[in-house]
Amino acid sequence: MSKRSSPATEPPDKRRRSGENGSDSPDHDQGHRSQSEEADSDQLQSAAEVVSDAGILESITLKNFMCHANLGPFAFGSNVNFVVGNNGSGKSAILTALIVALGGTAQATNRGLSLKGFVKEGESSADVSITLHNKGRDAYRPDIYGPAIIIDQRITRDGIRTYKLKSKAGYIISSKKEELNSILDNFNIQINNPVSVLTQEMSKCFLHSKGEGDKYKFFMKATQLEQMREDFIHIEKTKLVTENKVKQHRECLKDLKRNFLEKEDHFKSLASIDEMGTKLEELQKQMAWVLVAEMEKELEPLKEKLEAGRRSTEKYDEKVDEWKSKVGEAEKKYKQIQEQLEGITQQVQELQPKCAELKTEAQRRNNLLKGCEVIAHTCKANLRDLDKDKVQLSSRIKDLKISINQATGAESQARAERVEEIQTELENLRHQISTLGQQIDQFQLACHRAKEEQGKMTTEYKVLQRSIEATRRNQKTLESSRSNRLRRFGEHMPALLNAIQEAFTKGRFRHKPRGPLGYLISLKDPELALAVEVCLKGLLQAFTCDNHDDEKVLHGLMVKIFPTGRRPIIITSGFLPHVHDTRRRAVDHPEYPTVLQALEIEDPVVANCLIDQKAIECILLIKDRTQARRLLQGKNPPRNCLQAFSKEGDQIFTNRTYTADQTRVLYLSGDVEDEIRHLQKELENQKAQEGRFLQQMKKLDEDIKQNEGLLRKAHVGQKSTKDKATKLEFEQRDLQNVEEPQSEDLKPLEEELEEIVVKISSKQAEHEEAKQQMAILKAEYENAEREYKQHKDRINTITEEADSVKEDLNKADHEVMKSKHHKKHYDEKRRAHLQNIQNLEGQLKSQEKEIEVSVTKASMICPERIDVRRSGKSLDSEISRIKVKINTQQEQQGDREEIVRQYHEATEKYNNMSQQMKNLNSFIKSLEGVVNNRLKVYTELRRFFSARCKYYFMSMLAQRGYSGSMMFDHKNETLSISVQPGQGNQADLSDMRSLSGGERSFSTVCFVLSLWAITEAPFRCLDEFDVFMDMVNRRISMDMMLKVAASQPYRQFIFLTPQHMSSLPEAPLITIHRLKDPERGQKDSQKSANADQQ
Repeated sequence: MSKRSSPATEPPDKRRRSGENGSDSPDHDQGHRSQSEEADSDQLQSAAEVVSDAGILESITLKNFMCHANLGPFAFGSNVNFVVGNNGSGKSAILTALIVALGGTAQATNRGLSLKGFVKEGESSADVSITLHNKGRDAYRPDIYGPAIIIDQRITRDGIRTYKLKSKAGYIISSKKEELNSILDNFNIQINNPVSVLTQEMSKCFLHSKGEGDKYKFFMKATQLEQMREDFIHIEKTKLVTENKVKQHRECLKDLKRNFLEKEDHFKSLASIDEMGTKLEELQKQMAWVLVAEMEKELEPLKEKLEAGRRSTEKYDEKVDEWKSKVGEAEKKYKQIQEQLEGITQQVQELQPKCAELKTEAQRRNNLLKGCEVIAHTCKANLRDLDKDKVQLSSRIKDLKISINQATGAESQARAERVEEIQTELENLRHQISTLGQQIDQFQLACHRAKEEQGKMTTEYKVLQRSIEATRRNQKTLESSRSNRLRRFGEHMPALLNAIQEAFTKGRFRHKPRGPLGYLISLKDPELALAVEVCLKGLLQAFTCDNHDDEKVLHGLMVKIFPTGRRPIIITSGFLPHVHDTRRRAVDHPEYPTVLQALEIEDPVVANCLIDQKAIECILLIKDRTQARRLLQGKNPPRNCLQAFSKEGDQIFTNRTYTADQTRVLYLSGDVEDEIRHLQKELENQKAQEGRFLQQMKKLDEDIKQNEGLLRKAHVGQKSTKDKATKLEFEQRDLQNVEEPQSEDLKPLEEELEEIVVKISSKQAEHEEAKQQMAILKAEYENAEREYKQHKDRINTITEEADSVKEDLNKADHEVMKSKHHKKHYDEKRRAHLQNIQNLEGQLKSQEKEIEVSVTKASMICPERIDVRRSGKSLDSEISRIKVKINTQQEQQGDREEIVRQYHEATEKYNNMSQQMKNLNSFIKSLEGVVNNRLKVYTELRRFFSARCKYYFMSMLAQRGYSGSMMFDHKNETLSISVQPGQGNQADLSDMRSLSGGERSFSTVCFVLSLWAITEAPFRCLDEFDVFMDMVNRRISMDMMLKVAASQPYRQFIFLTPQHMSSLPEAPLITIHRLKDPERGQKDSQKSANADQQ
């Protein structure tokens, strides 16, 4: 029963006896030790030289367990240990913690129904730590655990316990209950065996038990014979179950044998079909090689097609090279025209300042000429007046000279006075006529200038009206784009997209066109919107199609929806499911993004279109135009960079820069409201400008009307004045004809005539000088105007040339795009052709592999190739005919394969069942032999344990002078114990129920000690074994237990008692742990104790 062999030879640690005050003082009646006490002491001292075996308790520690906050640690001795203390000091708590920590249940402790009852009130968990000795031959995995095994258990308030199995060094080795069971099995620790651990409740129950059956059960449990008997009962049940199965299988075996014989008869009747099967097999061999030959024949057209495809690859290469060269020529031409346009633009820019200077000079010359014309006109008017005065004065002098000889008188005097009055009036009228003539010239000049200004303002007003209308349209488009962003790209865009979707739904498109492209892209940085718009230009409204058929359908839709005006561009290029790999040709700059990087494009078709058409991966976006010029026009421009755009839209090349005409974002603006506000403000400014224009034009109209009114008034005044002057002249002439002037009146007239002649000469000289000056100024003005017009005509000629060059540039750009499109088209066709060749090659390889597989299969059917002249169709027909014949016979006899399968299945089932029967019978026979042998051993072992128990029991009783007997009735499972106090056989034996409490306790101790002698365990625990003993029996029992302990130095004994045990002999192997008295009257009823070692 025991796994122990011999005690260890290592000397024990030195132990001492201790108490609460350092040492125990003996009682007054223990002054002299008897010889037996000295002998016991000597025996214990000699036993101190032997080391305890593996599995004994080294220490135990309790925390928050039951009603104790802290107990321990208790360092147990290797042999005899006494835990003494008053009730409530924690003795039973130590034993309960030992049982629970080593895997025992709460019911086994007789202290509660659940583990959660062991947690101290008010605490969340209880901890128990036990250290087991792990030295000697029976040590458990000493290489891992070391010389000691520490078992830590925690019990939570919910009744859940966890383990930590640690080595001597404190490392956690395991936390599984299985490992703890392995340790207990290795050390033979039986925590539920009352001989190993006898609790206080079990001790009381056993002492008060008067039934012989209870004693017999106690004996069987202590010796583990009860466990052996339960095992035998389980084996017997297993044997009965197996025998029942054998009976069932025996009946089943008969049915299987009958089925097997029936299937065997059917199997033997299949021999008649073998001949047809042989012929069928031969035909199938021929069929296998015929199929190979036919597959080889089908392979020839594929090879010819592949060869033809390889020959036509050269044509595709030539086409690709042709369009590649055309792309190069078109790009070269585009570059030349672009350079030409740049030269023209530069010429215009150089000529503009000179043209402005010439215009200013011509205007200055014109102003000088007009001033000189006014002077000449004034001189001419004065000469005309002087000539009239001269003519009139000369006529008068002539008339006076004629009338000198006529009569004089009062009438002559009156006529002379009247002539003088008329002369004065005529002078005033002539002066008025001259003044009115000057006014008429001034009014005519003012009207002419006002009308010229009015024409210019009318032209500018029409331009402003168109600008206002465009702004209104843009504003309306933006306002409508609040709900539909498509309207930004044109009023008809939503209708076009709806038509495209409807056509695609009807299947008119192979692939749905994408567009407008600007609608399908978005900006990562809104500040770059203007730069991207200037870069992409018309592509923002463009559409892209996969093929020319789709292009035609889309063009038809655009013609319907855009009947007039400009339509969006259509770009035809094959759609790809992935974006082009541009890593080799793209710009890679650490600071500035390319257009491709600045855009978020979800559709790869849109991205590929922009890459193909505009090379957006090679265009940088740099916000600062100065930094852009410095970067591109420096010594080391970025690799692969074609151009760059600033955030203002300026286009920067490596050798030139263009300023953008566009100043606002039209399509890619993220903030529509801001654009609407800007357009509203611009519209307000334009309307204000329109108001100013209208005011100026109204003022010009008023000035023209006023000048024309004044001009008419001056003409009317001049005409009426001339009429008055004519009437006066007629009257004067009549008077002069009548009047005879006196000779003395002739002299003043002649003097006045001389003065007029002098004035006329002076005015003529002045007029000639003015005319000469006017001719000079006119020539200078005409030269300046001619030079200005020539310069302006030159600029206009250059501008017209630039327009034609721009047209050529657009055509060249279109030619580049067209060439690229054709090149891409042939690239795709060549790629598709190469893919087709690759597919044909793959198909060829696949069919060749299929032929190889067919050859392999045919070789498996018939290793040697058969040259068969019959066709596969005829072979298949004959095979089918034979199969029909075979099936007809099989229907009569049954399916051959099914019959064979059923035969094999029946054979296998019958053989398996026969073998199972043999195995089960063999198992039952073996089991009977084993059970019978073990029952014999069990009976012999029970008899042996009973005899040894009797022997040791009577020996223990004899030590006190008692006599007794122990009768085992294994049949009825009873144990009868009789004890007689006194000497020898002087008195009759009596049952234990007639003994006193102390005598019965002593007899029980003897019974327990006799069980100790026949069972094995590394340690034994007794709780209050002497509770009902008097002093004499307690002393005798104690001596007996100490002798047993001395005889087993490799075993550990732990006794829990409320006695002081001060009369124990002093020996190194005896350790006494005294617990402090429990504290009373405290609110939390906490009970703690410290252990002292002796």
